[in-house]
Amino acid sequence: MSSKSFVLAASVVLALISARVNAGELVGPGVISTALQETSAAVTPDGNTLYFMRSDFAEKDDTILVSHRQGDRWSLPQVVSFSGQWHDSEPALSPDGKRLYFVSNRPLRDGDVPVMAEMGGQTFAGTNLWYVEQQRDGHWGKPVHVDGALNDGAMIYNPSVASNGDIYFSAHRDDSGKAYQIYVAHHTAKGYAKPERLALGDLDHNRMDPCVDPDQRFLIYAGNEGDSLGSADLYIAFREAGGQWSKPIHLPGDINSSALENAPSLGRRFGELYVSSGRENTVQFPKPQDDIASLQHRLEEPLNGSRNLWLFDIGDVLKAHGIDH
Repeated sequence: MSSKSFVLAASVVLALISARVNAGELVGPGVISTALQETSAAVTPDGNTLYFMRSDFAEKDDTILVSHRQGDRWSLPQVVSFSGQWHDSEPALSPDGKRLYFVSNRPLRDGDVPVMAEMGGQTFAGTNLWYVEQQRDGHWGKPVHVDGALNDGAMIYNPSVASNGDIYFSAHRDDSGKAYQIYVAHHTAKGYAKPERLALGDLDHNRMDPCVDPDQRFLIYAGNEGDSLGSADLYIAFREAGGQWSKPIHLPGDINSSALENAPSLGRRFGELYVSSGRENTVQFPKPQDDIASLQHRLEEPLNGSRNLWLFDIGDVLKAHGIDH
């Protein structure tokens, strides 16, 4: 590396270290973010409609919901037209908002058994990738199964779609090692090519929930590269001149906590990042004497340890790497 290149690389690293993530905002307290589990935000291009997943604590009953912005508030969520019967989760909109991808255990054909998966001796609801297409009347059409090697196996999670149609996702496949890794399936004239595993580091580390920039300039994901504050934190990698991904960087500031952070997704404004987080209010002991009403009220609040949706601003981190729009 030339001395000039070294100085440039060092300056970028220093800028990233000093860049901050602004304090987060809980999304729709009590309406979208509740005492249940909420993850995987997907926002329409106009920013006025939000799709997300809600489930029980064990995440055995996942359903996709939708809410609409009403002034500075969000409407009471409703189950989307294509969900509510199967284990549906992790909605992701194409950048133009005309397709909504999601994963589901629904059978490929009516009358077949649901998709099941097995790992470490445990059997659980499997997932394949599906999408719905926006119709002329604005409603969603019937779910379509994504054919090809992308859906090999039954453990595909958190799709994220680039502007050119490439789909990033996390999965456990033959070349994943013991954990989950991140893959990309390139869109071609003949459909989706065989998925390629992203070279983000050794396979000892678990990597999940990719969130790709529409222009594929950067990638955010959940995992633990050895410096996580909790069971999983959020990391960012940048596309380098040769097309490879940079070494992942632990996102700075308040975006990561000692709780689980995962399922990142980009908002529609520069720097907006939606995150699922299990952070909670701290209980100090001795606490004020509870009666049944105060206890129930506190336990039913969003910040009770369940995962909620948060909105952060990572604009400074992106600008530090030369991305300003």
